[in-house]
Amino acid sequence: MHSRLLFLGIAAGSVAMAAAEAPSPLDHALAAELFQEAQTLSVRDGGRLWGTPVYGPMLFVDGRTRSLIANQSDSMRALHKIGSVYGGHLPDAIPVANTAIEWSGVHWTMVMWPLPEDSHSRQKLIMHECFHRIQTSLGVDVQDQPCGHLDSKDGRIWLQLEWRALGAALLTRGTPQRRAIQDALIFRGYRRSLFPESADAERALEWNEGLAEYTGIRLSARSEAQAVTDALVGLDQGARKPTYVRSFAYASGPAYGLLLDASAPGWRTQLKDRRDLGETLQRALRIIGAPRSNSEVQARAVGYGIGALTQDETRRESMRAAKVASFRSKLVEGFVLVLPRTGDFNYSFNPNNLVPLEKLGTVYPWIRASGPWGIIEASDGALLALGDLRVSAPTTTVGPAIKGAGWTLDLAPGWSLEPGSRHGDYRLVQKANKPAKVPGEGTTR
Repeated sequence: MHSRLLFLGIAAGSVAMAAAEAPSPLDHALAAELFQEAQTLSVRDGGRLWGTPVYGPMLFVDGRTRSLIANQSDSMRALHKIGSVYGGHLPDAIPVANTAIEWSGVHWTMVMWPLPEDSHSRQKLIMHECFHRIQTSLGVDVQDQPCGHLDSKDGRIWLQLEWRALGAALLTRGTPQRRAIQDALIFRGYRRSLFPESADAERALEWNEGLAEYTGIRLSARSEAQAVTDALVGLDQGARKPTYVRSFAYASGPAYGLLLDASAPGWRTQLKDRRDLGETLQRALRIIGAPRSNSEVQARAVGYGIGALTQDETRRESMRAAKVASFRSKLVEGFVLVLPRTGDFNYSFNPNNLVPLEKLGTVYPWIRASGPWGIIEASDGALLALGDLRVSAPTTTVGPAIKGAGWTLDLAPGWSLEPGSRHGDYRLVQKANKPAKVPGEGTTR
Protein backbone atom coordinates (compact mmCIF):
# COMPACT_ATOMS: atom_id res chain seq x y z
CA MET A 1 0.00 0.00 0.00
CA HIS A 2 1.23 3.46 -0.88
CA SER A 3 -0.04 6.26 1.34
CA ARG A 4 0.64 9.95 0.93
CA LEU A 5 -0.35 12.57 3.48
CA LEU A 6 -0.84 16.16 2.39
CA PHE A 7 -0.98 19.07 4.81
CA LEU A 8 -3.10 22.14 4.18
CA GLY A 9 -2.21 25.60 5.47
CA ILE A 10 0.53 24.27 7.69
CA ALA A 11 3.43 26.70 7.42
CA ALA A 12 3.30 29.89 9.44
CA GLY A 13 1.82 32.63 7.28
CA SER A 14 0.52 30.19 4.67
CA VAL A 15 -2.97 30.12 3.29
CA ALA A 16 -5.67 28.19 5.11
CA MET A 17 -7.61 25.22 3.84
CA ALA A 18 -8.83 25.49 0.28
CA ALA A 19 -12.35 24.76 1.44
CA ALA A 20 -12.31 27.84 3.66
CA GLU A 21 -10.80 30.27 1.15
CA ALA A 22 -12.16 32.07 -1.89
CA PRO A 23 -9.15 31.72 -4.18
CA SER A 24 -8.27 34.48 -6.60
CA PRO A 25 -8.28 33.51 -10.29
CA LEU A 26 -4.94 32.17 -11.45
CA ASP A 27 -2.76 34.99 -12.71
CA HIS A 28 -0.18 33.70 -15.18
CA ALA A 29 1.97 36.82 -15.10
CA LEU A 30 2.02 36.87 -11.30
CA ALA A 31 2.77 33.15 -11.18
CA ALA A 32 5.77 33.69 -13.46
CA GLU A 33 7.04 36.38 -11.08
CA LEU A 34 6.63 34.08 -8.08
CA PHE A 35 8.46 31.24 -9.82
CA GLN A 36 11.31 33.65 -10.47
CA GLU A 37 11.21 34.76 -6.83
CA ALA A 38 11.57 31.17 -5.66
CA GLN A 39 14.39 30.50 -8.11
CA THR A 40 16.22 33.61 -6.92
CA LEU A 41 16.10 32.39 -3.30
CA SER A 42 17.48 29.02 -4.38
CA VAL A 43 20.27 30.62 -6.41
CA ARG A 44 21.13 32.88 -3.47
CA ASP A 45 21.54 29.77 -1.31
CA GLY A 46 23.70 28.11 -3.97
CA GLY A 47 22.99 24.64 -2.56
CA ARG A 48 24.79 25.46 0.69
CA LEU A 49 21.93 24.47 2.97
CA TRP A 50 21.29 20.92 1.73
CA GLY A 51 24.00 20.36 -0.87
CA THR A 52 21.52 20.67 -3.73
CA PRO A 53 19.29 23.42 -5.18
CA VAL A 54 15.89 23.46 -3.49
CA TYR A 55 14.09 25.00 -6.47
CA GLY A 56 12.74 22.69 -9.14
CA PRO A 57 9.48 21.67 -10.82
CA MET A 58 6.62 23.62 -9.19
CA LEU A 59 2.84 23.90 -9.44
CA PHE A 60 0.50 26.60 -8.19
CA VAL A 61 -2.99 25.07 -7.88
CA ASP A 62 -6.38 26.73 -7.34
CA GLY A 63 -8.15 24.60 -4.74
CA ARG A 64 -11.64 25.44 -6.00
CA THR A 65 -11.23 24.90 -9.73
CA ARG A 66 -8.17 22.59 -9.64
CA SER A 67 -6.67 24.63 -12.47
CA LEU A 68 -2.91 25.02 -12.20
CA ILE A 69 0.13 26.88 -13.44
CA ALA A 70 3.50 25.11 -13.70
CA ASN A 71 7.02 26.40 -14.19
CA GLN A 72 7.90 23.69 -16.69
CA SER A 73 6.40 21.09 -18.99
CA ASP A 74 5.56 17.52 -18.01
CA SER A 75 6.51 14.24 -19.65
CA MET A 76 2.90 13.12 -20.24
CA ARG A 77 1.87 16.30 -22.11
CA ALA A 78 -0.93 17.15 -19.71
CA LEU A 79 0.19 20.79 -19.66
CA HIS A 80 0.05 23.45 -22.37
CA LYS A 81 2.38 26.42 -22.71
CA ILE A 82 1.06 29.90 -21.84
CA GLY A 83 3.79 32.47 -22.33
CA SER A 84 6.67 31.55 -20.06
CA VAL A 85 4.59 29.16 -17.90
CA TYR A 86 2.37 26.14 -18.42
CA GLY A 87 -1.32 25.62 -17.66
CA GLY A 88 -3.40 22.58 -16.91
CA HIS A 89 -5.80 20.86 -14.53
CA LEU A 90 -5.03 18.66 -11.53
CA PRO A 91 -6.92 15.33 -11.54
CA ASP A 92 -9.66 14.95 -8.93
CA ALA A 93 -7.91 11.99 -7.31
CA ILE A 94 -4.98 14.19 -6.20
CA PRO A 95 -5.75 16.35 -3.15
CA VAL A 96 -4.83 20.02 -3.46
CA ALA A 97 -2.40 20.93 -0.69
CA ASN A 98 0.95 22.45 0.12
CA THR A 99 3.19 19.45 -0.44
CA ALA A 100 5.26 17.50 -2.97
CA ILE A 101 3.63 15.14 -5.44
CA GLU A 102 4.39 12.74 -8.28
CA TRP A 103 2.19 13.59 -11.23
CA SER A 104 2.38 13.34 -15.00
CA GLY A 105 5.89 11.92 -14.88
CA VAL A 106 7.37 14.73 -12.75
CA HIS A 107 8.14 15.16 -9.04
CA TRP A 108 6.63 18.56 -8.20
CA THR A 109 6.44 21.07 -5.39
CA MET A 110 2.74 21.96 -5.11
CA VAL A 111 1.60 25.22 -3.48
CA MET A 112 -2.03 26.30 -3.08
CA TRP A 113 -3.21 29.43 -4.85
CA PRO A 114 -3.50 32.25 -3.84
CA LEU A 115 -0.20 32.60 -2.05
CA PRO A 116 0.34 35.00 0.88
CA GLU A 117 0.62 38.63 -0.22
CA ASP A 118 3.35 39.33 2.33
CA SER A 119 6.59 38.51 0.51
CA HIS A 120 8.43 37.10 3.53
CA SER A 121 5.57 34.77 4.51
CA ARG A 122 5.22 33.71 0.89
CA GLN A 123 8.92 32.96 0.49
CA LYS A 124 9.01 30.99 3.74
CA LEU A 125 6.04 28.92 2.59
CA ILE A 126 7.52 28.17 -0.84
CA MET A 127 10.94 27.22 0.53
CA HIS A 128 9.24 24.97 3.11
CA GLU A 129 7.42 23.11 0.34
CA CYS A 130 10.53 22.96 -1.84
CA PHE A 131 12.21 20.96 0.91
CA HIS A 132 9.49 18.33 0.67
CA ARG A 133 10.38 17.77 -2.98
CA ILE A 134 14.05 17.06 -2.23
CA GLN A 135 13.77 15.46 1.20
CA THR A 136 13.83 11.81 0.10
CA SER A 137 17.11 12.42 -1.73
CA LEU A 138 18.50 13.69 1.58
CA GLY A 139 17.41 10.56 3.44
CA VAL A 140 14.38 12.18 5.08
CA ASP A 141 11.39 9.93 4.47
CA VAL A 142 7.76 10.98 4.85
CA GLN A 143 6.37 9.02 7.79
CA ASP A 144 2.79 8.90 9.01
CA GLN A 145 3.24 8.91 12.78
CA PRO A 146 0.81 11.22 14.61
CA CYS A 147 1.88 12.05 18.15
CA GLY A 148 -1.34 11.46 20.08
CA HIS A 149 0.40 11.83 23.44
CA LEU A 150 0.88 15.53 22.68
CA ASP A 151 -2.85 16.08 23.07
CA SER A 152 -2.75 14.88 26.67
CA LYS A 153 -2.37 17.21 29.61
CA ASP A 154 1.17 16.11 30.55
CA GLY A 155 2.30 15.88 26.94
CA ARG A 156 1.23 19.45 26.27
CA ILE A 157 2.67 20.84 29.51
CA TRP A 158 6.16 19.43 29.01
CA LEU A 159 6.22 20.27 25.30
CA GLN A 160 5.38 23.89 26.04
CA LEU A 161 8.05 24.01 28.74
CA GLU A 162 10.57 22.67 26.21
CA TRP A 163 9.49 25.40 23.77
CA ARG A 164 9.84 28.13 26.40
CA ALA A 165 13.36 26.95 27.19
CA LEU A 166 14.24 26.83 23.48
CA GLY A 167 12.96 30.38 23.12
CA ALA A 168 15.18 31.49 26.00
CA ALA A 169 18.15 29.75 24.37
CA LEU A 170 17.59 31.57 21.08
CA LEU A 171 17.60 34.91 22.89
CA THR A 172 20.77 34.39 24.92
CA ARG A 173 24.41 33.44 24.51
CA GLY A 174 27.13 31.83 26.60
CA THR A 175 26.30 30.24 29.96
CA PRO A 176 22.64 31.37 30.04
CA GLN A 177 22.06 29.84 26.61
CA ARG A 178 23.71 26.59 27.63
CA ARG A 179 21.54 26.44 30.74
CA ALA A 180 18.37 27.09 28.70
CA ILE A 181 19.30 24.39 26.17
CA GLN A 182 19.88 21.95 29.01
CA ASP A 183 16.48 22.83 30.46
CA ALA A 184 14.83 22.22 27.08
CA LEU A 185 16.50 18.83 26.76
CA ILE A 186 15.59 17.87 30.33
CA PHE A 187 11.93 18.78 29.74
CA ARG A 188 12.04 16.87 26.45
CA GLY A 189 13.55 13.82 28.12
CA TYR A 190 11.11 13.95 31.01
CA ARG A 191 8.13 14.11 28.65
CA ARG A 192 9.39 11.10 26.76
CA SER A 193 9.89 9.20 30.01
CA LEU A 194 6.17 9.71 30.65
CA PHE A 195 5.39 8.36 27.16
CA PRO A 196 8.10 5.74 26.53
CA GLU A 197 7.14 4.95 22.93
CA SER A 198 6.86 8.56 21.78
CA ALA A 199 10.45 9.37 20.78
CA ASP A 200 10.36 7.75 17.32
CA ALA A 201 7.06 9.40 16.37
CA GLU A 202 8.29 12.82 17.50
CA ARG A 203 11.58 12.41 15.65
CA ALA A 204 9.78 11.42 12.44
CA LEU A 205 7.64 14.56 12.40
CA GLU A 206 10.51 16.84 13.42
CA TRP A 207 12.54 15.47 10.53
CA ASN A 208 9.68 15.76 8.07
CA GLU A 209 7.87 19.01 8.90
CA GLY A 210 10.39 20.45 11.35
CA LEU A 211 13.24 20.44 8.85
CA ALA A 212 10.92 21.75 6.14
CA GLU A 213 9.93 24.72 8.30
CA TYR A 214 13.57 25.26 9.27
CA THR A 215 14.37 25.37 5.54
CA GLY A 216 11.59 27.89 4.95
CA ILE A 217 12.91 30.15 7.70
CA ARG A 218 16.59 29.78 6.83
CA LEU A 219 16.20 30.49 3.10
CA SER A 220 13.65 33.30 3.41
CA ALA A 221 15.49 35.21 6.14
CA ARG A 222 17.71 38.10 5.10
CA SER A 223 19.73 37.96 8.31
CA GLU A 224 20.40 35.75 11.31
CA ALA A 225 18.32 38.09 13.45
CA GLN A 226 15.33 37.65 11.16
CA ALA A 227 15.74 33.86 11.24
CA VAL A 228 15.77 33.90 15.04
CA THR A 229 12.73 36.17 15.11
CA ASP A 230 10.86 33.80 12.78
CA ALA A 231 11.74 30.83 14.98
CA LEU A 232 10.56 32.68 18.09
CA VAL A 233 7.30 33.60 16.35
CA GLY A 234 6.91 29.95 15.42
CA LEU A 235 7.32 28.88 19.04
CA ASP A 236 4.74 31.42 20.16
CA GLN A 237 2.24 30.55 17.43
CA GLY A 238 2.83 26.85 18.00
CA ALA A 239 1.79 27.14 21.62
CA ARG A 240 -1.47 28.82 20.56
CA LYS A 241 -2.60 26.04 18.21
CA PRO A 242 -5.61 23.95 19.32
CA THR A 243 -3.63 20.71 19.20
CA TYR A 244 0.03 19.75 18.81
CA VAL A 245 -0.47 16.23 17.45
CA ARG A 246 0.73 17.10 13.94
CA SER A 247 1.74 20.74 14.25
CA PHE A 248 4.38 20.68 17.01
CA ALA A 249 7.30 20.08 14.66
CA TYR A 250 6.77 23.44 12.94
CA ALA A 251 7.83 25.08 16.18
CA SER A 252 10.44 22.60 17.42
CA GLY A 253 12.29 22.01 14.15
CA PRO A 254 13.41 25.57 13.37
CA ALA A 255 14.46 26.22 16.99
CA TYR A 256 16.67 23.14 17.11
CA GLY A 257 17.93 23.78 13.58
CA LEU A 258 19.14 27.31 14.37
CA LEU A 259 20.75 26.20 17.64
CA LEU A 260 22.50 23.38 15.79
CA ASP A 261 23.74 25.81 13.14
CA ALA A 262 25.54 27.73 15.87
CA SER A 263 26.92 24.74 17.77
CA ALA A 264 27.39 21.98 15.17
CA PRO A 265 27.62 23.55 11.67
CA GLY A 266 28.05 20.17 9.94
CA TRP A 267 24.89 18.61 11.35
CA ARG A 268 22.97 18.89 8.06
CA THR A 269 25.40 16.55 6.31
CA GLN A 270 24.63 13.76 8.77
CA LEU A 271 20.89 13.33 8.17
CA LYS A 272 21.26 9.74 7.04
CA ASP A 273 22.33 8.89 10.61
CA ARG A 274 18.65 9.57 11.46
CA ARG A 275 19.63 11.00 14.83
CA ASP A 276 17.12 12.90 16.95
CA LEU A 277 17.58 16.70 16.74
CA GLY A 278 17.69 17.06 20.51
CA GLU A 279 20.23 14.27 20.83
CA THR A 280 22.36 15.85 18.12
CA LEU A 281 22.38 19.18 19.97
CA GLN A 282 23.10 17.45 23.28
CA ARG A 283 26.12 15.65 21.84
CA ALA A 284 27.42 18.77 20.12
CA LEU A 285 27.41 20.75 23.36
CA ARG A 286 28.35 17.79 25.59
CA ILE A 287 25.64 18.54 28.09
CA ILE A 288 23.43 16.26 30.15
CA GLY A 289 19.88 16.26 28.86
CA ALA A 290 18.49 13.17 30.54
CA PRO A 291 15.76 13.65 33.17
CA ARG A 292 17.16 14.23 36.65
CA SER A 293 15.19 13.49 39.79
CA ASN A 294 11.53 14.42 39.59
CA SER A 295 12.04 17.16 42.18
CA GLU A 296 14.86 18.75 40.16
CA VAL A 297 12.84 18.64 36.94
CA GLN A 298 9.90 20.28 38.69
CA ALA A 299 12.20 22.91 40.24
CA ARG A 300 13.66 23.83 36.84
CA ALA A 301 10.16 24.06 35.39
CA VAL A 302 9.09 26.67 37.94
CA GLY A 303 11.11 29.35 36.20
CA TYR A 304 9.19 28.66 32.97
CA GLY A 305 5.74 29.08 34.49
CA ILE A 306 4.68 25.49 35.09
CA GLY A 307 2.15 26.58 37.72
CA ALA A 308 -0.05 28.72 35.47
CA LEU A 309 0.53 26.35 32.56
CA THR A 310 -0.77 23.40 34.58
CA GLN A 311 -3.92 25.32 35.50
CA ASP A 312 -4.57 26.18 31.84
CA GLU A 313 -4.02 22.62 30.68
CA THR A 314 -6.21 21.20 33.43
CA ARG A 315 -9.11 23.30 32.13
CA ARG A 316 -8.40 22.25 28.56
CA GLU A 317 -8.28 18.59 29.54
CA SER A 318 -11.88 18.62 30.73
CA MET A 319 -13.01 20.06 27.38
CA ARG A 320 -10.86 17.58 25.47
CA ALA A 321 -12.42 14.66 27.34
CA ALA A 322 -15.88 15.79 26.23
CA LYS A 323 -14.73 16.07 22.60
CA VAL A 324 -13.11 12.63 22.71
CA ALA A 325 -16.27 11.12 24.17
CA SER A 326 -18.36 12.69 21.41
CA PHE A 327 -16.16 11.37 18.60
CA ARG A 328 -15.89 7.97 20.27
CA SER A 329 -19.67 7.76 20.44
CA LYS A 330 -19.99 8.70 16.79
CA LEU A 331 -17.08 6.87 15.14
CA VAL A 332 -16.40 3.90 17.42
CA GLU A 333 -19.58 2.99 19.28
CA GLY A 334 -21.93 4.29 16.57
CA PHE A 335 -22.52 2.75 13.16
CA VAL A 336 -19.87 3.52 10.57
CA LEU A 337 -18.74 3.13 6.98
CA VAL A 338 -15.28 1.56 6.71
CA LEU A 339 -13.07 2.59 3.76
CA PRO A 340 -9.92 0.47 3.35
CA ARG A 341 -6.52 2.13 3.18
CA THR A 342 -5.49 0.15 0.16
CA GLY A 343 -3.73 0.86 -3.09
CA ASP A 344 -2.73 4.46 -3.75
CA PHE A 345 -4.31 6.07 -0.69
CA ASN A 346 -3.84 9.87 -0.47
CA TYR A 347 -5.31 12.38 1.93
CA SER A 348 -5.17 16.06 2.80
CA PHE A 349 -6.18 17.66 6.08
CA ASN A 350 -5.70 20.51 8.54
CA PRO A 351 -3.01 19.45 11.07
CA ASN A 352 -4.05 22.02 13.68
CA ASN A 353 -7.25 20.43 15.04
CA LEU A 354 -6.71 16.66 15.19
CA VAL A 355 -8.20 14.60 18.02
CA PRO A 356 -6.43 11.35 19.03
CA LEU A 357 -8.61 8.49 20.31
CA GLU A 358 -5.88 6.74 22.29
CA LYS A 359 -4.88 3.53 20.44
CA LEU A 360 -7.88 3.57 18.10
CA GLY A 361 -6.52 6.17 15.69
CA THR A 362 -6.87 9.91 15.12
CA VAL A 363 -9.99 11.90 14.30
CA TYR A 364 -9.57 14.38 11.44
CA PRO A 365 -12.35 16.98 11.74
CA TRP A 366 -11.85 17.76 8.03
CA ILE A 367 -10.27 15.36 5.56
CA ARG A 368 -10.28 14.69 1.83
CA ALA A 369 -9.09 11.22 0.89
CA SER A 370 -8.82 9.25 -2.31
CA GLY A 371 -8.20 5.60 -3.04
CA PRO A 372 -9.09 2.93 -5.58
CA TRP A 373 -12.67 3.15 -4.27
CA GLY A 374 -13.08 6.85 -5.11
CA ILE A 375 -12.91 10.21 -3.36
CA ILE A 376 -14.41 11.17 0.00
CA GLU A 377 -14.59 14.56 1.73
CA ALA A 378 -15.67 14.70 5.37
CA SER A 379 -16.21 17.92 7.31
CA ASP A 380 -17.69 16.51 10.52
CA GLY A 381 -15.03 14.07 11.61
CA ALA A 382 -13.40 10.91 10.24
CA LEU A 383 -11.36 8.34 12.17
CA LEU A 384 -8.09 7.41 10.47
CA ALA A 385 -6.73 4.13 11.80
CA LEU A 386 -3.79 2.02 10.69
CA GLY A 387 -5.72 0.01 8.12
CA ASP A 388 -8.83 2.02 7.32
CA LEU A 389 -10.74 5.31 7.36
CA ARG A 390 -14.10 5.48 9.16
CA VAL A 391 -16.98 7.91 8.87
CA SER A 392 -20.51 7.78 10.26
CA ALA A 393 -22.88 5.33 8.58
CA PRO A 394 -24.25 6.46 5.20
CA THR A 395 -27.72 7.91 4.78
CA THR A 396 -27.69 6.78 1.13
CA THR A 397 -26.17 3.50 -0.01
CA VAL A 398 -26.63 3.54 -3.77
CA GLY A 399 -23.78 5.02 -5.81
CA PRO A 400 -22.03 6.63 -7.36
CA ALA A 401 -22.78 9.55 -4.99
CA ILE A 402 -22.90 8.19 -1.42
CA LYS A 403 -23.68 10.57 1.44
CA GLY A 404 -23.69 10.63 5.21
CA ALA A 405 -23.80 13.20 7.97
CA GLY A 406 -21.08 15.69 7.03
CA TRP A 407 -19.50 13.66 4.24
CA THR A 408 -19.83 12.77 0.57
CA LEU A 409 -18.24 9.89 -1.34
CA ASP A 410 -17.80 9.74 -5.10
CA LEU A 411 -17.71 5.97 -5.53
CA ALA A 412 -15.43 4.55 -8.21
CA PRO A 413 -16.72 1.98 -10.71
CA GLY A 414 -16.28 -1.60 -9.54
CA TRP A 415 -16.86 -0.80 -5.86
CA SER A 416 -19.98 -1.13 -3.72
CA LEU A 417 -21.25 -0.94 -0.16
CA GLU A 418 -21.87 -4.12 1.79
CA PRO A 419 -23.00 -4.76 5.39
CA GLY A 420 -20.19 -4.54 7.89
CA SER A 421 -19.26 -6.65 10.89
CA ARG A 422 -22.07 -5.14 12.98
CA HIS A 423 -25.66 -4.74 11.91
CA GLY A 424 -25.84 -1.10 10.84
CA ASP A 425 -22.20 -0.85 9.73
CA TYR A 426 -21.09 -0.74 6.10
CA ARG A 427 -17.84 -1.39 4.30
CA LEU A 428 -16.53 -0.74 0.82
CA VAL A 429 -15.70 -3.80 -1.22
CA GLN A 430 -14.47 -4.32 -4.74
CA LYS A 431 -16.85 -6.22 -6.98
CA ALA A 432 -15.57 -9.52 -8.32
CA ASN A 433 -15.04 -9.61 -12.06
CA LYS A 434 -17.20 -12.45 -13.34
CA PRO A 435 -15.96 -14.15 -16.54
CA ALA A 436 -18.25 -13.77 -19.50
CA LYS A 437 -20.36 -16.87 -20.19
CA VAL A 438 -19.59 -18.61 -23.51
CA PRO A 439 -22.79 -19.24 -25.51
CA GLY A 440 -23.88 -22.88 -25.29
CA GLU A 441 -21.51 -23.57 -22.41
CA GLY A 442 -23.00 -25.02 -19.23
CA THR A 443 -21.97 -24.38 -15.66
CA THR A 444 -20.28 -26.70 -13.22
CA ARG A 445 -20.37 -26.85 -9.44
